[in-house]
Amino acid sequence: MRWDNLSAPPDEGTPDRATPAAPPLPLALPGAVARTFDTPDFAGMTFYEVQAKSIINRVPGRSRVPFEWTVNPYRGCSHACTYCLAGDTPILMADGRTRPISELEPGDRIYGTQRRGAYRHYVVTTVLDKWSTVKPAHRVTLADGTTLVASGDHRFLTERGWKHVTGSMRGGARRPYLTTHNRLLGTGRFAVAPKRSADYHRGYLHALVRWPERPRRQRPPHDDTAPPDVLNHRQPAHAEATGAHRSFRLATTEAEAVERAERFLAETGVAVERVAGRAARRSTVVRVVRPADAGAVAALVRPPDEPTDDWLLGFLAGSFDAGGNCSRGVFRIGVADDGSRRRAAAALDRFDFRWVLDDPGNRSATRQLRLTGGLPARLRFFHLTDPAVTRKRSIEGAALKCAARLQVTAVADLGLELPLWDITTGTGDFIANGVVSHNCFARNTHTYLDLDAGADFDRKVIVKVNAGELVRRELAAPRWRGAHVAMGTNVDCYQRAEGRYRLMPPILEALRDFANPFSILTKGTLLLRDLPLLRQAAEVTRVGLSYSVGFVDETLWRLAEPGTPSPRRRLDAVRRLTDAGFPVGVLMAPILPGLSDDEESIDATVAAIAASGAADVTPLALHLRPGAREWYAHWLAREFPHLVPRYRRLYQAGAYAPQTYQREVTARVRMAARRHGLHRGEVGDNRRLPEPPPAAPAAEQLSLL
Repeated sequence: MRWDNLSAPPDEGTPDRATPAAPPLPLALPGAVARTFDTPDFAGMTFYEVQAKSIINRVPGRSRVPFEWTVNPYRGCSHACTYCLAGDTPILMADGRTRPISELEPGDRIYGTQRRGAYRHYVVTTVLDKWSTVKPAHRVTLADGTTLVASGDHRFLTERGWKHVTGSMRGGARRPYLTTHNRLLGTGRFAVAPKRSADYHRGYLHALVRWPERPRRQRPPHDDTAPPDVLNHRQPAHAEATGAHRSFRLATTEAEAVERAERFLAETGVAVERVAGRAARRSTVVRVVRPADAGAVAALVRPPDEPTDDWLLGFLAGSFDAGGNCSRGVFRIGVADDGSRRRAAAALDRFDFRWVLDDPGNRSATRQLRLTGGLPARLRFFHLTDPAVTRKRSIEGAALKCAARLQVTAVADLGLELPLWDITTGTGDFIANGVVSHNCFARNTHTYLDLDAGADFDRKVIVKVNAGELVRRELAAPRWRGAHVAMGTNVDCYQRAEGRYRLMPPILEALRDFANPFSILTKGTLLLRDLPLLRQAAEVTRVGLSYSVGFVDETLWRLAEPGTPSPRRRLDAVRRLTDAGFPVGVLMAPILPGLSDDEESIDATVAAIAASGAADVTPLALHLRPGAREWYAHWLAREFPHLVPRYRRLYQAGAYAPQTYQREVTARVRMAARRHGLHRGEVGDNRRLPEPPPAAPAAEQLSLL
């Protein structure tokens, strides 16, 4: 969710034993009431009390979890707007075009990267969230002229890994940061899209429209004596255009190109219709609705004496839609005759593209102009000319290894604060003005609040004090259809702060009163406090309960999950809920490589889960999204440094461990479950909407530290 839907609550007095806190408010929470409590349990913690404007949040459609709606009364992870760019920064979209970052919305499809083997590759991903803030701005300038305006906390991918815009070699601000010795990875700045002017339209139509041929003298097939001339396009005779030939061909069958040509013609007042039953190889036959318009079409496609840049850009776009392709990283435009070759070559030269002519040596074969310069040149052509056919513009799977001139030449503090934007994506990154840019997730759920994803995740908690009121109001809205609501899927709704703020009882009362199905995933034993409400809700709707227990080793628990109830206490809560008539699932997560994934640890954990009376167990190996990844890496290096190389190998490709490892862990849990007579839930069992009898909530890993 976005933090612009939060505001400060009215001053209703100070809770028992609470005093207003001194720490400055995050930039994204202006006016929030910050409190600290003088009890040992909350020593060193700050709670930011806010009035949320909405509480039932839709899960992005491309998320790995299958439930659609969540409620999170707390946000226990926070990390400043650390990844922010100026609002006009162009982002590479999945259709090959660009859009300013400020205009993106959750659900948009864009390009990110993913490591496969030795290289990162471009892949299509989804925007999961977007937000803005105001922060001190810096300008990063690259050797090719690319400029990016970003916050000092923003990270870009360099040849030496991810680096912040600014940082320090020592002290509390110590972190990797950009210097003039670094080179960013990507293709370099994006070209500006063409203006959709009348000249652009005419150039595009010139490339696509084909009139019926008349018998005429054939010139030698490879006559290179004539100079390049973009004005050489054959036009129909007046009788051809206005008499019998109302029909003509568009030199493509691609729907996007045909529709663009029809639209461009319609904007000039020429209506056309497709001719049914008139098949033409690699072309679409159309005719003008009014015979008199044939002459207007001829005038539209006639090249000007001095073609403008807009006309040439439209011509190149149409030429690519008509006879171009980009396969396996090779960009070609087919040229059927010398006139076409001269026209296309002259247009490419005008915009400083490098090209070579591929001659197959066969007079009947089509010669092709091949663009050189790799991916930067291909993207520049696509952005500069904007062809209509999006499938030909795909760069998915291309390796991130071009040699663009992206050395950092300067990082300048602009000396002012600017509105900056960031997005969260499925791959954890995106392509901003031609370079790979980082975004956040997991412990970074709060990163845009000016808080840290490490210690601040545990010490600075956002409390939506009006959560119960909002749930009741949103359930009563006419547009709400009673969909299943999952809780505890991001931040534990029964964390320690719930004992003081008591946000869950009014939430449960509202769900009960509206008979709305819901599920809860937690590590907190405080859930037992609300057992009477859970029983009442279960009488009128489906209620799913799950506990997260990744291991039962007490020593590991004290190191890895010191702020949670012990695994034994959680399993005692499972027993009490089971005795109360609830079938409780256990999410065995996170299973930690090298720490809790061996057969002995898994067997002990599954045995304890079975003894608690749990209905099933679902294993889930640790996953490390950006933010959590960095924090966990510091913890691992401090506590178990010998495991660092293994984790680098396991998680080198992304947030999730390899499928082979996950299958191995799942097999160990399956065998242990059989030994102890416990049904092993398939991954996702606890994620499906519960059917009577109630099932458990989504199998989603809670925060580890």
